Amino acid sequence: MASTSTSTDVVRAVRDALGGGPEYAPQPRLSDAAPPPGTALVLRTSGSTGNPREVALSAAALRASADATHERLGGPGRWLLVLPPTHVAGVQVINRSVVAGTEVRVGAPDRFTPAGFAALAGEFLAPGERAYVSLVPTQLHRLVTAADDGDAAGLDALARFDAVLVGGAATSAPLLARARAAGVRAVTTYGMSETSGGCVYDGVPLAGVRVRSAGAGTGAGAGSDDAPTGIIELSGPVLAEGYVGDPAATAAAFRTDPDGTRWFRTSDLGRLDGGRLTVLGRADDVILTGGVNVAPAAVEDTIAGHLAHLGTPGEACVVGVPDAEWGQAVVAVVTGRTPAAPAAQGGPHLADGGAELLAGLRTAVGQRLGAPAAPRRVYVTTALPTRGPGKVDRRAVRDAVVQAEREAAREPVRP
Repeated sequence: MASTSTSTDVVRAVRDALGGGPEYAPQPRLSDAAPPPGTALVLRTSGSTGNPREVALSAAALRASADATHERLGGPGRWLLVLPPTHVAGVQVINRSVVAGTEVRVGAPDRFTPAGFAALAGEFLAPGERAYVSLVPTQLHRLVTAADDGDAAGLDALARFDAVLVGGAATSAPLLARARAAGVRAVTTYGMSETSGGCVYDGVPLAGVRVRSAGAGTGAGAGSDDAPTGIIELSGPVLAEGYVGDPAATAAAFRTDPDGTRWFRTSDLGRLDGGRLTVLGRADDVILTGGVNVAPAAVEDTIAGHLAHLGTPGEACVVGVPDAEWGQAVVAVVTGRTPAAPAAQGGPHLADGGAELLAGLRTAVGQRLGAPAAPRRVYVTTALPTRGPGKVDRRAVRDAVVQAEREAAREPVRP
């Protein structure tokens, strides 16, 4: 996990852009459209809502994000980069270092291994100096799994950091608990390219950031709390200028209240309780089964807890597939050891999880979230497919489930 000259160029480009130089786009531009005046970075979204868009971030927004992060974490520090410097989470590691005037060490995020991380962190960490790192849940899962399998060097190194930001996707409660029990100062983050990355830490907005939920509704799989759910909207100095070359999309996502407050409307469902935000997942990921809305994130968290209780910790992805009786059937895919087999159509190989595992999951989910949220089938795979900086690729998981259903002659299941 050594530094590369390309990564060094990225650090220099971000520094120049923040200092008033030309705007920097870490990925090839999607169009020739000029970004708004004052733009420092042009970042591509992950494309989870459809086609990727280009987000224009000003130097002021990036500095506000960096300053608020360091305020929350207890002060500036040195940063270790083990995420792709092409997406907002990775670029933000560089941005925070540039703003604070501290060192950033760049690894090779495309080759992340527990052993490689342990070696890199060992070279990076220095006594008496604050040190931070950002991970996606998949990376944290690898470190925890390696420790459970007898190689704790990576997890032990992680515990030496003053803070470990974990974001880009939902992090299961059991994974967080296991990491924190090992001494890892894990901080969950929520945000996106349009908010200069993470702007809500451990459910609490950073300084200057405001959160509200709009269009409150109800449904299964959202937990047992009474607080209403709705679409998450975010405000503050960290907001992007808009989408480059797409004024219609900008107008739809960025809205201004009569009092002049500008808000970004996300595509995520959330619940606010006493000022603390619980993210329930994407609104368009909600599964409609038997007339009941099921939020996959809460189901996945419950499944992860059950797997940890069984002594077989793993990741989970819950998707809905067409079903003649229920409209959509709730199907869970969990990680574990599976019989060797070729991947189906380039996707993950799925093995039937068996009746015993399914019964246990249905009981655990049903007791916590209600019977409609309980999965009707469960599959096991060695690893969940990811895209971008480490988000689970739900579309690929769903396609793999549809293929597995067809091979098992479970009808009707249609793509």
